[in-house]
Amino acid sequence: MSRFLLLFLALLSCGAGCCLADTHEEPLWEYGLGVGADAFQAYPGSSTTHVYPFPVARIVYNGSFFKADQNGARGLLVNNSLFEFNISGDGTPPVNNVRVRYGMPELRTTVEVGPALKFHLIPDDERGIKLDLLLPLRKGVTLATSPKNVGWETEPQLDLRIRNAFRLPGWTLEVTSGPMFADRRYHDYFYSVAPEYATARRPAYSAPGGYSGTQFEVGLIKRFPRLRLSATLHYDELRGASFMDSPLVERSYDWSASVNFAWMLGRSSQMVQVAN
Repeated sequence: MSRFLLLFLALLSCGAGCCLADTHEEPLWEYGLGVGADAFQAYPGSSTTHVYPFPVARIVYNGSFFKADQNGARGLLVNNSLFEFNISGDGTPPVNNVRVRYGMPELRTTVEVGPALKFHLIPDDERGIKLDLLLPLRKGVTLATSPKNVGWETEPQLDLRIRNAFRLPGWTLEVTSGPMFADRRYHDYFYSVAPEYATARRPAYSAPGGYSGTQFEVGLIKRFPRLRLSATLHYDELRGASFMDSPLVERSYDWSASVNFAWMLGRSSQMVQVAN
């Protein structure tokens, strides 16, 4: 945790940009197409790594209620200079063909949706620095013919964004970090081993709820008139997590990386004010 905090503060101190207003003009909507690639572990604690190329459909919508951008789609219920209240979403990919889970049921794709509070600790300043505290609470279900409830999870985090970072015009640096927590049902889905699937090397295990680790993420975004480039590196420190005794946990960390670009093909002629 101390290493993450030192790096977080170092990035805060070295960010530099020009003076920014509280809002700027953006098209009401934009859309584009491109390609990208993801590298990630099958699930936090797994030693199996996947690398997949994928097509990118970049959709940006700056409506007064519904918003969509590089941070995902969300419904904005309350927005003022102090905080936002919205609906946020997340999810996990399917997990199959993982050695340590041989003979166990496949983990389905999950979708997680729930309310989120965002407090603007530093709404904007003359250096182009913005600091938010995010407090999401999401409920997960599997994408299947008969969806399964996989419980609740929350990831409170500090979100630092620096425009024109390191005096590079058009580059945005984003750093997020914070602890993760989930209930027993959520951890049970990923880390429990039912007695009927126990083996000599994989004893039965019932995962408790509680602390899930600490995450740290760094992202870079570059905006050209028509081109959008982005790269993200994500790391989870799992030591101390409540499920660390699970025989399905092979590593004390989780990581993922993503890079993509999209060529913006069209945009609205209507311009709207968007918060920095």
